[in-house]
Amino acid sequence: MGAQRTIYMDHSATTFVKPEVVNEMIPYFMEHFGNPSSIYGIARESKKAIDTARVQTAKALGADPDEIYFTSGGSESDNWAIKGVAFANRKRGNHIITTRIEHHAVLHTCQYLEKEGFEVTYLPVDQYGLVDPAVLEKAITERTILISIMYANNEIGTIEPIAELGAIARKHKVYFHTDAVQVIGSIPIDVNAQNIDLLSLSAHKFYGPKGTGALYIKKGVRIENLIHGGGQERRRRAGTENIAGIVGLGKAIEQATVDIPGHSAKIRAMRDRLIRGVLETISHTRLNGHPEKRLPGNFNVSFEFIEGESMLLWLDDEGICASTGSACTSGSLEPSHVLLATGLPVEISHGSLRLTLGDANTEKDVDFVLEVLPKIVTKLREMSPLYLKSGKEGGCNVQ
Repeated sequence: MGAQRTIYMDHSATTFVKPEVVNEMIPYFMEHFGNPSSIYGIARESKKAIDTARVQTAKALGADPDEIYFTSGGSESDNWAIKGVAFANRKRGNHIITTRIEHHAVLHTCQYLEKEGFEVTYLPVDQYGLVDPAVLEKAITERTILISIMYANNEIGTIEPIAELGAIARKHKVYFHTDAVQVIGSIPIDVNAQNIDLLSLSAHKFYGPKGTGALYIKKGVRIENLIHGGGQERRRRAGTENIAGIVGLGKAIEQATVDIPGHSAKIRAMRDRLIRGVLETISHTRLNGHPEKRLPGNFNVSFEFIEGESMLLWLDDEGICASTGSACTSGSLEPSHVLLATGLPVEISHGSLRLTLGDANTEKDVDFVLEVLPKIVTKLREMSPLYLKSGKEGGCNVQ
């Protein structure tokens, strides 16, 4: 029998669009539908709306409105930042530094550039997913033109020391890009104070519409265009603007950054209770990611002797939406590249579960998951040859 209600705990994959954001967008579908590149009245209304969203986005990042460029989302922003800097600065150098735990929008872009003659260094991380600033500095050469390190990991939630990493890049006069898709609304950002030259974000991660993102490009950064055609986005990004989407992004980022400490504290309290409940009631369980330096809503856990995909199906039958990692790779049977990079064995990586909390959740949701999840794990282990062969009962959990 199917579930009677839905509990959404996959906010890192996407979020619902808040009513206030939808209301702000609606007029730009039917009433103010003019092309911003035109000069008549309804077109000027569209351009004014985009300008407003640009100011809202810049304010949230501590940037100048002229440094904000709207895109179709995080993947395009990552591609533009990395390819654009690489090709614009190729005469100066061909070396790029990133990490082994990046989103595939970054990793696959770097792999593409390797085929184009660029050299890429993939930095290791420690058991918690943290990059060592000393290791980064040692990897920089005279040919290094770009460093791309994500602000916080989408799977395990670990927050990197971005300001320190950015300072190292600035010291060596290397451009520093960060994929900040996961952190908007969870961590205050000041691109200048944190030594960030380029920053990617996506509206659907902070209760805005899908298909709309932005790239912050610090004034003076040498970067080539990714999309060619018209003269939109100050001749940097061709294509008629997604007015409604941009308006939604502006409203969503404005709302998401009004009270970051208060909002994060609320989400963190629910998450911490969930973590404690799971680790205390289910044996042979491991918390993945840093125990403290992690996104407020992120809980990534590995259960020995069972498969994460099986857990998802059983949780779904109870109306609980979760994932085993990045939504972009949820259809893959391969173990998480992020968990493997932290040193987690393949067999344990396969038993990982990601629960990410947000504004769709309540304390009752946490209660229900804590009631249901232990039963599901017990049933799956009872069917697991590995568990039966191990003969393990009880045992310690790892944080």
